[in-house]
Amino acid sequence: MQPTLVILAAGMASRYGSMKQIQGFGPGGETIMDYSIYDAIRAGFGKVAFIIRREFADDFKNIFEPKLDGRIAIEYVFQEIASFTEGTVIPEERKKPWGTAHAVLCAMDAVKEPFAVINADDFYGQSAFQDAADFLINDCTESNNAIIGYDLLKTLSDHGTVNRGVCTLDSNGNLASISERLNISEKEGKILCNDNQEPHELARDTSVSMNFWCFHPSFFSYTQKVFREFLQNNINDPKSEFFIPIVADRFIQEGGTIEVIPTASEWFGVTYKEDAPAVEKSLHALINSGEYPERLWS
Repeated sequence: MQPTLVILAAGMASRYGSMKQIQGFGPGGETIMDYSIYDAIRAGFGKVAFIIRREFADDFKNIFEPKLDGRIAIEYVFQEIASFTEGTVIPEERKKPWGTAHAVLCAMDAVKEPFAVINADDFYGQSAFQDAADFLINDCTESNNAIIGYDLLKTLSDHGTVNRGVCTLDSNGNLASISERLNISEKEGKILCNDNQEPHELARDTSVSMNFWCFHPSFFSYTQKVFREFLQNNINDPKSEFFIPIVADRFIQEGGTIEVIPTASEWFGVTYKEDAPAVEKSLHALINSGEYPERLWS
């Protein structure tokens, strides 16, 4: 069975200031998602599921269906505040959905096979998709999932601080825990976190999550269970968010395994508008090296 690629594209893009998910960066106006989908097809994925806000459905269909028709199956999933809340009364103060794990949960009815989860606005690299596909096809089980791990140094921005999920590994190289570290930047050759947590300085090769996960379809029902408990404890906090690491940590605590698959793939993304020229430059370099054709879908 071919795995599915689930793309998280429902975010507000608050720091970037516009809908960066569908901004063109390639020479033919390709979005970052185009390159991810292209890499996924090469790696053997059979379907892509876009998790989006309902009001963006026509935009996504107009952009992607002409390109992808006959290349890969497409699903559209809408992340909405009431999805999977099972009748819970949602306070009026709540204005946006519940976070990345809730977004994944919204794909439960559309995805029945092993699947990878990525961000819409991150470039992950071909070898990372191949590693994910190999794991999903050969090693993914109800008790064994995975995350693609990137070196922290390769994921920083020159234009401001970033937040990263810092991975702690056990003696077998599996994920022991993941913690969100805030306001990370490089200063005078050191990588520092300005978030009042310890350690203040992080090693350059610290493994971090860029939200590239590999899950068995049973992870949906597990996430639904954890989300019910999250709602009970956080329903009255309008800023609470249900992130994938919350579910991943719980999964590990209850005896599951999440392999950390290290990658040498180049990562880049657009946290800030000022990152855009560097993204365009990186894509052109990869095209010039022969990694991608100048026009992906021609």
